[in-house]
Amino acid sequence: MFDVDSGVNASLFSLPETHIPSYAGSLHLKKSLVSALYRVIQDPNNELLEPVCHQLFELYRSSENRLRRFTLQFLPELVWVYLRITASRDRQSNGCIEALLLGIYNLEIVDKDGNSKLLSFTIPSLSKPSIYHEPSSLGSMALMEGALCQHDLIRVVYSGLHPQRETFTAQNRFEVLCFLMLCYNSAVIYMPVSSYQSVCRMSSRLCICGFPRQQQKLWREPCNRVLLDPEFMVQMLAAVYHSIYNGEWEMGREALEDILYRAQLELYAQPLLLGNAMKNSLPGSPPDESRGRKVLQVEVTPTISRISISAITTASIRRHRWKREGKTTLAFGVAKLASILQSLFRYGSGRVEQDKEIVTIVLSYKSHFKLVTRFSLLNL
Repeated sequence: MFDVDSGVNASLFSLPETHIPSYAGSLHLKKSLVSALYRVIQDPNNELLEPVCHQLFELYRSSENRLRRFTLQFLPELVWVYLRITASRDRQSNGCIEALLLGIYNLEIVDKDGNSKLLSFTIPSLSKPSIYHEPSSLGSMALMEGALCQHDLIRVVYSGLHPQRETFTAQNRFEVLCFLMLCYNSAVIYMPVSSYQSVCRMSSRLCICGFPRQQQKLWREPCNRVLLDPEFMVQMLAAVYHSIYNGEWEMGREALEDILYRAQLELYAQPLLLGNAMKNSLPGSPPDESRGRKVLQVEVTPTISRISISAITTASIRRHRWKREGKTTLAFGVAKLASILQSLFRYGSGRVEQDKEIVTIVLSYKSHFKLVTRFSLLNL
């Protein structure tokens, strides 16, 4: 074990500044390095834990996104170890992990210029299509004064201006951890399989440690109960949901059941609502992975014809009356024209009055009876 850990130390600390881009491209291929780092993080008494946490923070400070993601893949394991040690009240062996988590948090809440970030999320509009829904057909009945005020209104939710944190307290602990899990979920599609397994283990263990359900698991390490926040559990569900559809079907479903178990005990409405929705939407068998990873199946309902009922107003009644009167007049004119033409063809075209009447009717309805006009003029 010590030889492997020494190799980890050499690999991380012997990295020249000029070789960072090339090293970042090959870093994800070093499976033995990732496994050794997990072993170091899982052992709070390991003498390499402090230098490893320091180097992970240095990698996260770099401008190379691949190096930042490399550090971010260990976030679930770091959060689990931190909360487990916090529950055991062993603060001395928790300092380097706490400093790493706070360092990542303080880097994420500011931009490159050091100004506070303001995150925004646009809520999909019901009148415009998106990946979440199909646009609804809004008839004139729905376009009332209140609906017109809200029609095509784009709502944007802002979240940001998080304060800098120098230490963890009971009041700000889950505020920081929720934000860190939000950062992890925003880059979850770039995480390796080992990170998906780690987030599933973290979710299960945090929810069942210290409860009778832990005795039913293979993992029975003594651990005190860990206080959890509902917002933090929602972030765990988001990570577990992606893991379920990207190769971790069994571990993901087990983590989902454990989160629901804890949410029921705590009577947390948000994780219960989201967790049950996820559980009810899962297919009966593992999703098809023939197309590779990072595949989420989305069911789109077929488009059907909708009947739109218009509101009855004074203008609509007037238009309806005009249409009805126009149809009546048109039918009367057609019948009269047919009658006159029939008599004309039968008795000849000698009567002038009938000729005038034919011309008058044909001119009145020439837009509808061009063929009749041409036929009648040829026979006059």
